[in-house]
Amino acid sequence: MASWKHKNIEIDGRLVEAQAPIIISASRSTDIPAFYADWFFYRLEKGYSAWTNPFNGVKSYVSYDETRFVVFWSKNPRPLLEHLHKLEERNIKCYIQYTLNDYEKEHLEKVPSLEKRIETFKLLVERLGKGSVVWRFDPMILTDDISVDTLLSKVQNIGDQLKGYTEKLVFSYADIALYKKVKSNLEKSGIPYHEWTEELMEIFAQRLSSMNKEREWNYTLATCGEKIDINKYGIAHNRCIDGDLITRLAWDDPVLMDFMKVKIEDAPVPSLFGDAELPQGAIHLPHNKYFISAHKKDAGQRELCCCMAAKDIGEYNTCPHFCEYCYANTSKQSVARNYNCHQQNPNSETITGK
Repeated sequence: MASWKHKNIEIDGRLVEAQAPIIISASRSTDIPAFYADWFFYRLEKGYSAWTNPFNGVKSYVSYDETRFVVFWSKNPRPLLEHLHKLEERNIKCYIQYTLNDYEKEHLEKVPSLEKRIETFKLLVERLGKGSVVWRFDPMILTDDISVDTLLSKVQNIGDQLKGYTEKLVFSYADIALYKKVKSNLEKSGIPYHEWTEELMEIFAQRLSSMNKEREWNYTLATCGEKIDINKYGIAHNRCIDGDLITRLAWDDPVLMDFMKVKIEDAPVPSLFGDAELPQGAIHLPHNKYFISAHKKDAGQRELCCCMAAKDIGEYNTCPHFCEYCYANTSKQSVARNYNCHQQNPNSETITGK
């Protein structure tokens, strides 16, 4: 876990200790951009929010005084568009992990139409830049009605429309047996799911890689939290909270670079005999700059997660997308109760309004 600074903040006339993270994750636990964007930016203005630990129920506080970067996760980040200027005013940069699936026919998610979500993707890229919006098709789920062929057809449809708008496609294979509440919720909803076999994973990876080349997408392909090694197909293990991408987008923020232990260097001046060589592993930046990756995995995350440390401010059982395969919701009833409570108290220090 990261050793964030701690500071005392004043709440209702009393001093309370709060974490003061540099990098915020908003959020693995719920869709803050889709349902809680107004709440987040209100709390950012107030300078803090509260968070309840899902394992022990202890409430703690998060100060935004030191925040320099936010990684957003969303299936419908359109509400962010009206708020992004507030980040710029605070010199806070961001990128978006945009989960853009196509399960419309199967009704596995309650999200806007695919057409509308692709439009949102493009609007965000035009606003933030190509590298700042990452496409996720997550998870890849198999059912009686969804085969490997079906999934690849869905990916091709979206991939063709996003060509030129994103650099990367991140995906995962739905591992239903690993999450008991996912298995339970799918069975309660009567979803005839199938488990992925290693053979099917290999087939899918090989065909996706071929599609990427044949259709000249040139996306970087990566899996999220997968044990299987499919690097032979040009598919890497992803880092969803990625120190290198953060550096590429915020290399001119000396406070953030110092925190991440990244040194920005001037590239050698080309000679008359050709371009000067950069060190092995160097990553190019604008204005003839470069850096060497200093990405470090967050030891507090699960073994197969390659993310760097960030403070997640979301809470489980708060996402009303009601995805049938969701791992973050115990039940639709608990989500409905929490979301109703939030709507009654939308500026509360917690997402749940409690």
